[in-house]
Amino acid sequence: MGGMHPLTYILCLSLLLLTTAKKASDEAKPDWAKKSITDYTDADLERLLDQWDEDEEPIPADELPDGHPDKPQPQLDMSKLDMSNPEEVMKLTKKGKTVMMFVRITNFQTREETEEITSLWQTGLYNNHVQAERFLIEDDRVMFMFRDGKYAWEAKDFLVEQERCEEVQLEQQTYKGKHAVEKDEPKKKEKKDKKKKKKGKATVEKVEL
Repeated sequence: MGGMHPLTYILCLSLLLLTTAKKASDEAKPDWAKKSITDYTDADLERLLDQWDEDEEPIPADELPDGHPDKPQPQLDMSKLDMSNPEEVMKLTKKGKTVMMFVRITNFQTREETEEITSLWQTGLYNNHVQAERFLIEDDRVMFMFRDGKYAWEAKDFLVEQERCEEVQLEQQTYKGKHAVEKDEPKKKEKKDKKKKKKGKATVEKVEL
């Protein structure tokens, strides 16, 4: 039994046997179950564990965790949906369903920094009562998975406000971070500066004439 302390081993078996005994009288027990604990073989232990699993009562469907395929989906009252607010509609239709979100950081430095920054974001979500699992999928990109999809939009609103958030992708929609700089912005600024210089030269030439 892989180095388990003998006393611990015996206590565990005793608990299993006491629970199993509630389900069957001594007469109804098979021969292997009537043995002394110290005489149990590996096969006897496997049968005991199988008996334990059979005796466990299944969890009611409505008590299963969010995202479990057997958990019944909440009924959606279409009359209460505000069709003029697409995000609110998505939140309600994704309630109780698994939703994935992809987030990219700005000014990428190292994979380790991405891990550190997004871990802080995850903690911030937890502090706002939004539970999400986080997976690093690229050096500068992570996936957040929500077991209850209705919280994904609350998370999106939180993440786009973060200083190092470049963009959030959720349900085929891309949301730019509030502090993200457009990649072509420097080029636009450069063109604008060139136009100003040309205009200035033309004015000077006209004055000289």
